[in-house]
Amino acid sequence: MAKEVHFEIFSRRGAKGGWKLAEVKADRDESVRIAQTLMAEEGATGVKVVKETYDNETGDYLSLKIFEDGHNKMKSTPAQEDVPHALPCFKPDDLYSYHARQTIRRLIPDFLARNKITLTELSHRADMLEKLEATGTLLQHAIQKVAVAQAASTTTPVQKIIKSLNELTTKAFHRVYRDQRKGYFPDVERGGFGALAVKLAGQPDGIYVLNGAIARYLYNTKSWNEKVVYLLALMEETPEDAAGSALLLSAIDTIIAEILTGSAALHELLGPQENLGAALMTLVQLFLGKEPEVKADRQQGLVSLTERFANDSLPEARTAIAQRIIAEFKSVKRLCPESLVDEFKTLRQIANRVVLGVGKYLSHEDLVAAFTLRSKRLINQVTLTEHLTDSVSPDDKLERLLFVEENIIGAENKRQLAAFVIPIITATNFEGHFQSSAIPLLTRLQRLGTLSARVRRSGFQENQRTDFLDLLDRVANDVEARGKLFESIDAKTADSVEKANIILRMFATETFTEPRLATRAREQVVGYLSRPGFLTGYVEYAARNGAEKIDAGAAMADLMQILAKIGITQETGLKSIAA
Repeated sequence: MAKEVHFEIFSRRGAKGGWKLAEVKADRDESVRIAQTLMAEEGATGVKVVKETYDNETGDYLSLKIFEDGHNKMKSTPAQEDVPHALPCFKPDDLYSYHARQTIRRLIPDFLARNKITLTELSHRADMLEKLEATGTLLQHAIQKVAVAQAASTTTPVQKIIKSLNELTTKAFHRVYRDQRKGYFPDVERGGFGALAVKLAGQPDGIYVLNGAIARYLYNTKSWNEKVVYLLALMEETPEDAAGSALLLSAIDTIIAEILTGSAALHELLGPQENLGAALMTLVQLFLGKEPEVKADRQQGLVSLTERFANDSLPEARTAIAQRIIAEFKSVKRLCPESLVDEFKTLRQIANRVVLGVGKYLSHEDLVAAFTLRSKRLINQVTLTEHLTDSVSPDDKLERLLFVEENIIGAENKRQLAAFVIPIITATNFEGHFQSSAIPLLTRLQRLGTLSARVRRSGFQENQRTDFLDLLDRVANDVEARGKLFESIDAKTADSVEKANIILRMFATETFTEPRLATRAREQVVGYLSRPGFLTGYVEYAARNGAEKIDAGAAMADLMQILAKIGITQETGLKSIAA
């Protein structure tokens, strides 16, 4: 069974501070060292390291805390403490609350996946509860984990909490056993759920009975796809009665959300995917209500879901998909493990699509935070060294790092990336590569100009961007001085108009870096403008190139526009140009 492991480092500050993710590492010892450093130097009141094991077959993570330190027992009343991971329950009905269901789902994901049932089905089916009870250790382990979580924020002993939870669980199980024996959950054929919902609307245990009926309705479904199809079919039975309609739709929405929250169900619904990037793209398409590009018979549930999402139905289920998208972006698993270039291209494609869904189900802040975290994990020595391994020249290395910059977000991420750019530009082999006569002079200058333009458009910090541009400009200026580009242009022809046009075309292809080389090029153009007969020659040149009826005034206006684009003001141009 394939496993992938990483370690998440959390810290907290103050009595009311919740756990915040600080770092994610692949090495256990390094993770513990970072946590200890946070505790010693960063003023954290608590730190912990959680081992996350990813199962490729089920798509689930198994969490295990391997290290914890800090002043976790604050001098505060229980009411002031942070809410534990699992909210305390006092009666069987509490186990049906949203937070309780979320906790239970996290505790027994493998059991739900193996039996292809949702938590709602489990909590209304006596046969499945008996099966869970029969596991013994699984149920007891889950109860112990909840007890430990609660004990961390209270003064109640763990053993006492375990005893209370055992009693509560037993009561909840026996309630379902009793209700099923008495036939409390009706057997309803398709077409009868609308009437049942109207009947149960307003009753204290209406949702409990309706969920029991739906669980029996789904009893014979053999796959997640079939389960989704069955549930969506019930939406066609929505009654006109407002209360009944709300009850039925809410029950269906909740169960579908539980299906979409489970990794195993999503794997089946999405079908075989090339990698995580492809799976996420399909997931985003689903979230946006767009049908998958390639449809199969077994994806009937997925196609039907997209139609419902397109109509803005099933808000809880759609929220579950949004949360899953964010969770996958925050995970350490690569979108395209074989290629960093494909990784970034896929990341950008997904970003361009998912941003269309920002709104009530997916916040812009959460999306930016997730993309920033994924970018952060890619800006490290190992990943970038691998990305640059087969680069044959220093300019290719710089270009690859600029490609990375264009595809990551986060000011701090870009600042860290700049640390990889500096040694490339300042290395002696960088200037040596561009001084090599084996490559044509114009090709070298155009390459430097293109790289400089990309740096200018980049999101590096202003001081870093300025330093990079200055270094590139110094190299370009030295390359031109040694290769004598301007002297060769001047000697090429006696026609000042042609000379000026050669340099103007070079500006259009970003040949000149700023400020040194571009300033010298502008001076050359101004010098050609001032030579006698330039305007007359320019009018003739314009006529030869398709503007037969152009006069001196029109030619002058056209020239002024071109000069303005390269940074020569109209005042300078008019003052310099000679008739």
